[in-house]
Amino acid sequence: MASKKFASVYQVKATLDYIRPPIWRRFQVPSHITLYDLHRVLQVVMGWEDAHLHQFIIQGQFFGLPEDDILDEEIIDERKVTLNQILVQEKMKFKYEYDFGDSWSHTILVEKILEPEKGVLYPVCLKGKRNCPPEDCGGAPGYDYLLEVLKRPESKEYKQYKEWLGEPFDSEEFDLQEINKALKKIRKKIS
Repeated sequence: MASKKFASVYQVKATLDYIRPPIWRRFQVPSHITLYDLHRVLQVVMGWEDAHLHQFIIQGQFFGLPEDDILDEEIIDERKVTLNQILVQEKMKFKYEYDFGDSWSHTILVEKILEPEKGVLYPVCLKGKRNCPPEDCGGAPGYDYLLEVLKRPESKEYKQYKEWLGEPFDSEEFDLQEINKALKKIRKKIS
């Protein structure tokens, strides 16, 4: 299947704020996708479950789903705004916030604006580092605490956290192939 014709591709780097060492993803998306579709891509590449509210903050404006508006800010409908309408040059940065309770803040950087590569299907993840934190772990401070507990199998909290996680968790794991497999499932809905 050949890639669809469109003007340009944005190479983007998403970094989860307040986490050290950093958790990040580099990926490419068609320049004409809506912010809603970018949200869907971010959920996949970062490893989130899309179980919470989200918003973009771009040049002082808030973008999201107006029906989800629980904040006082005026929310612009992200389904009606494309990436290339508001981000017109390389090196522009903006914020993506996910789960207002845990406050997962991401810095999004437009690294490059490129010509589409023949035969490449977008979106595609190129690279990344470290596993996404588990949902509902308490934001960056809760995640740091979770990692500390998992280093101490003798602690009484260790068993509780292992049961809560439900499956083994490796904070250093990053599976590019799995991410691109998941992107493939949403690609048709985005392009």
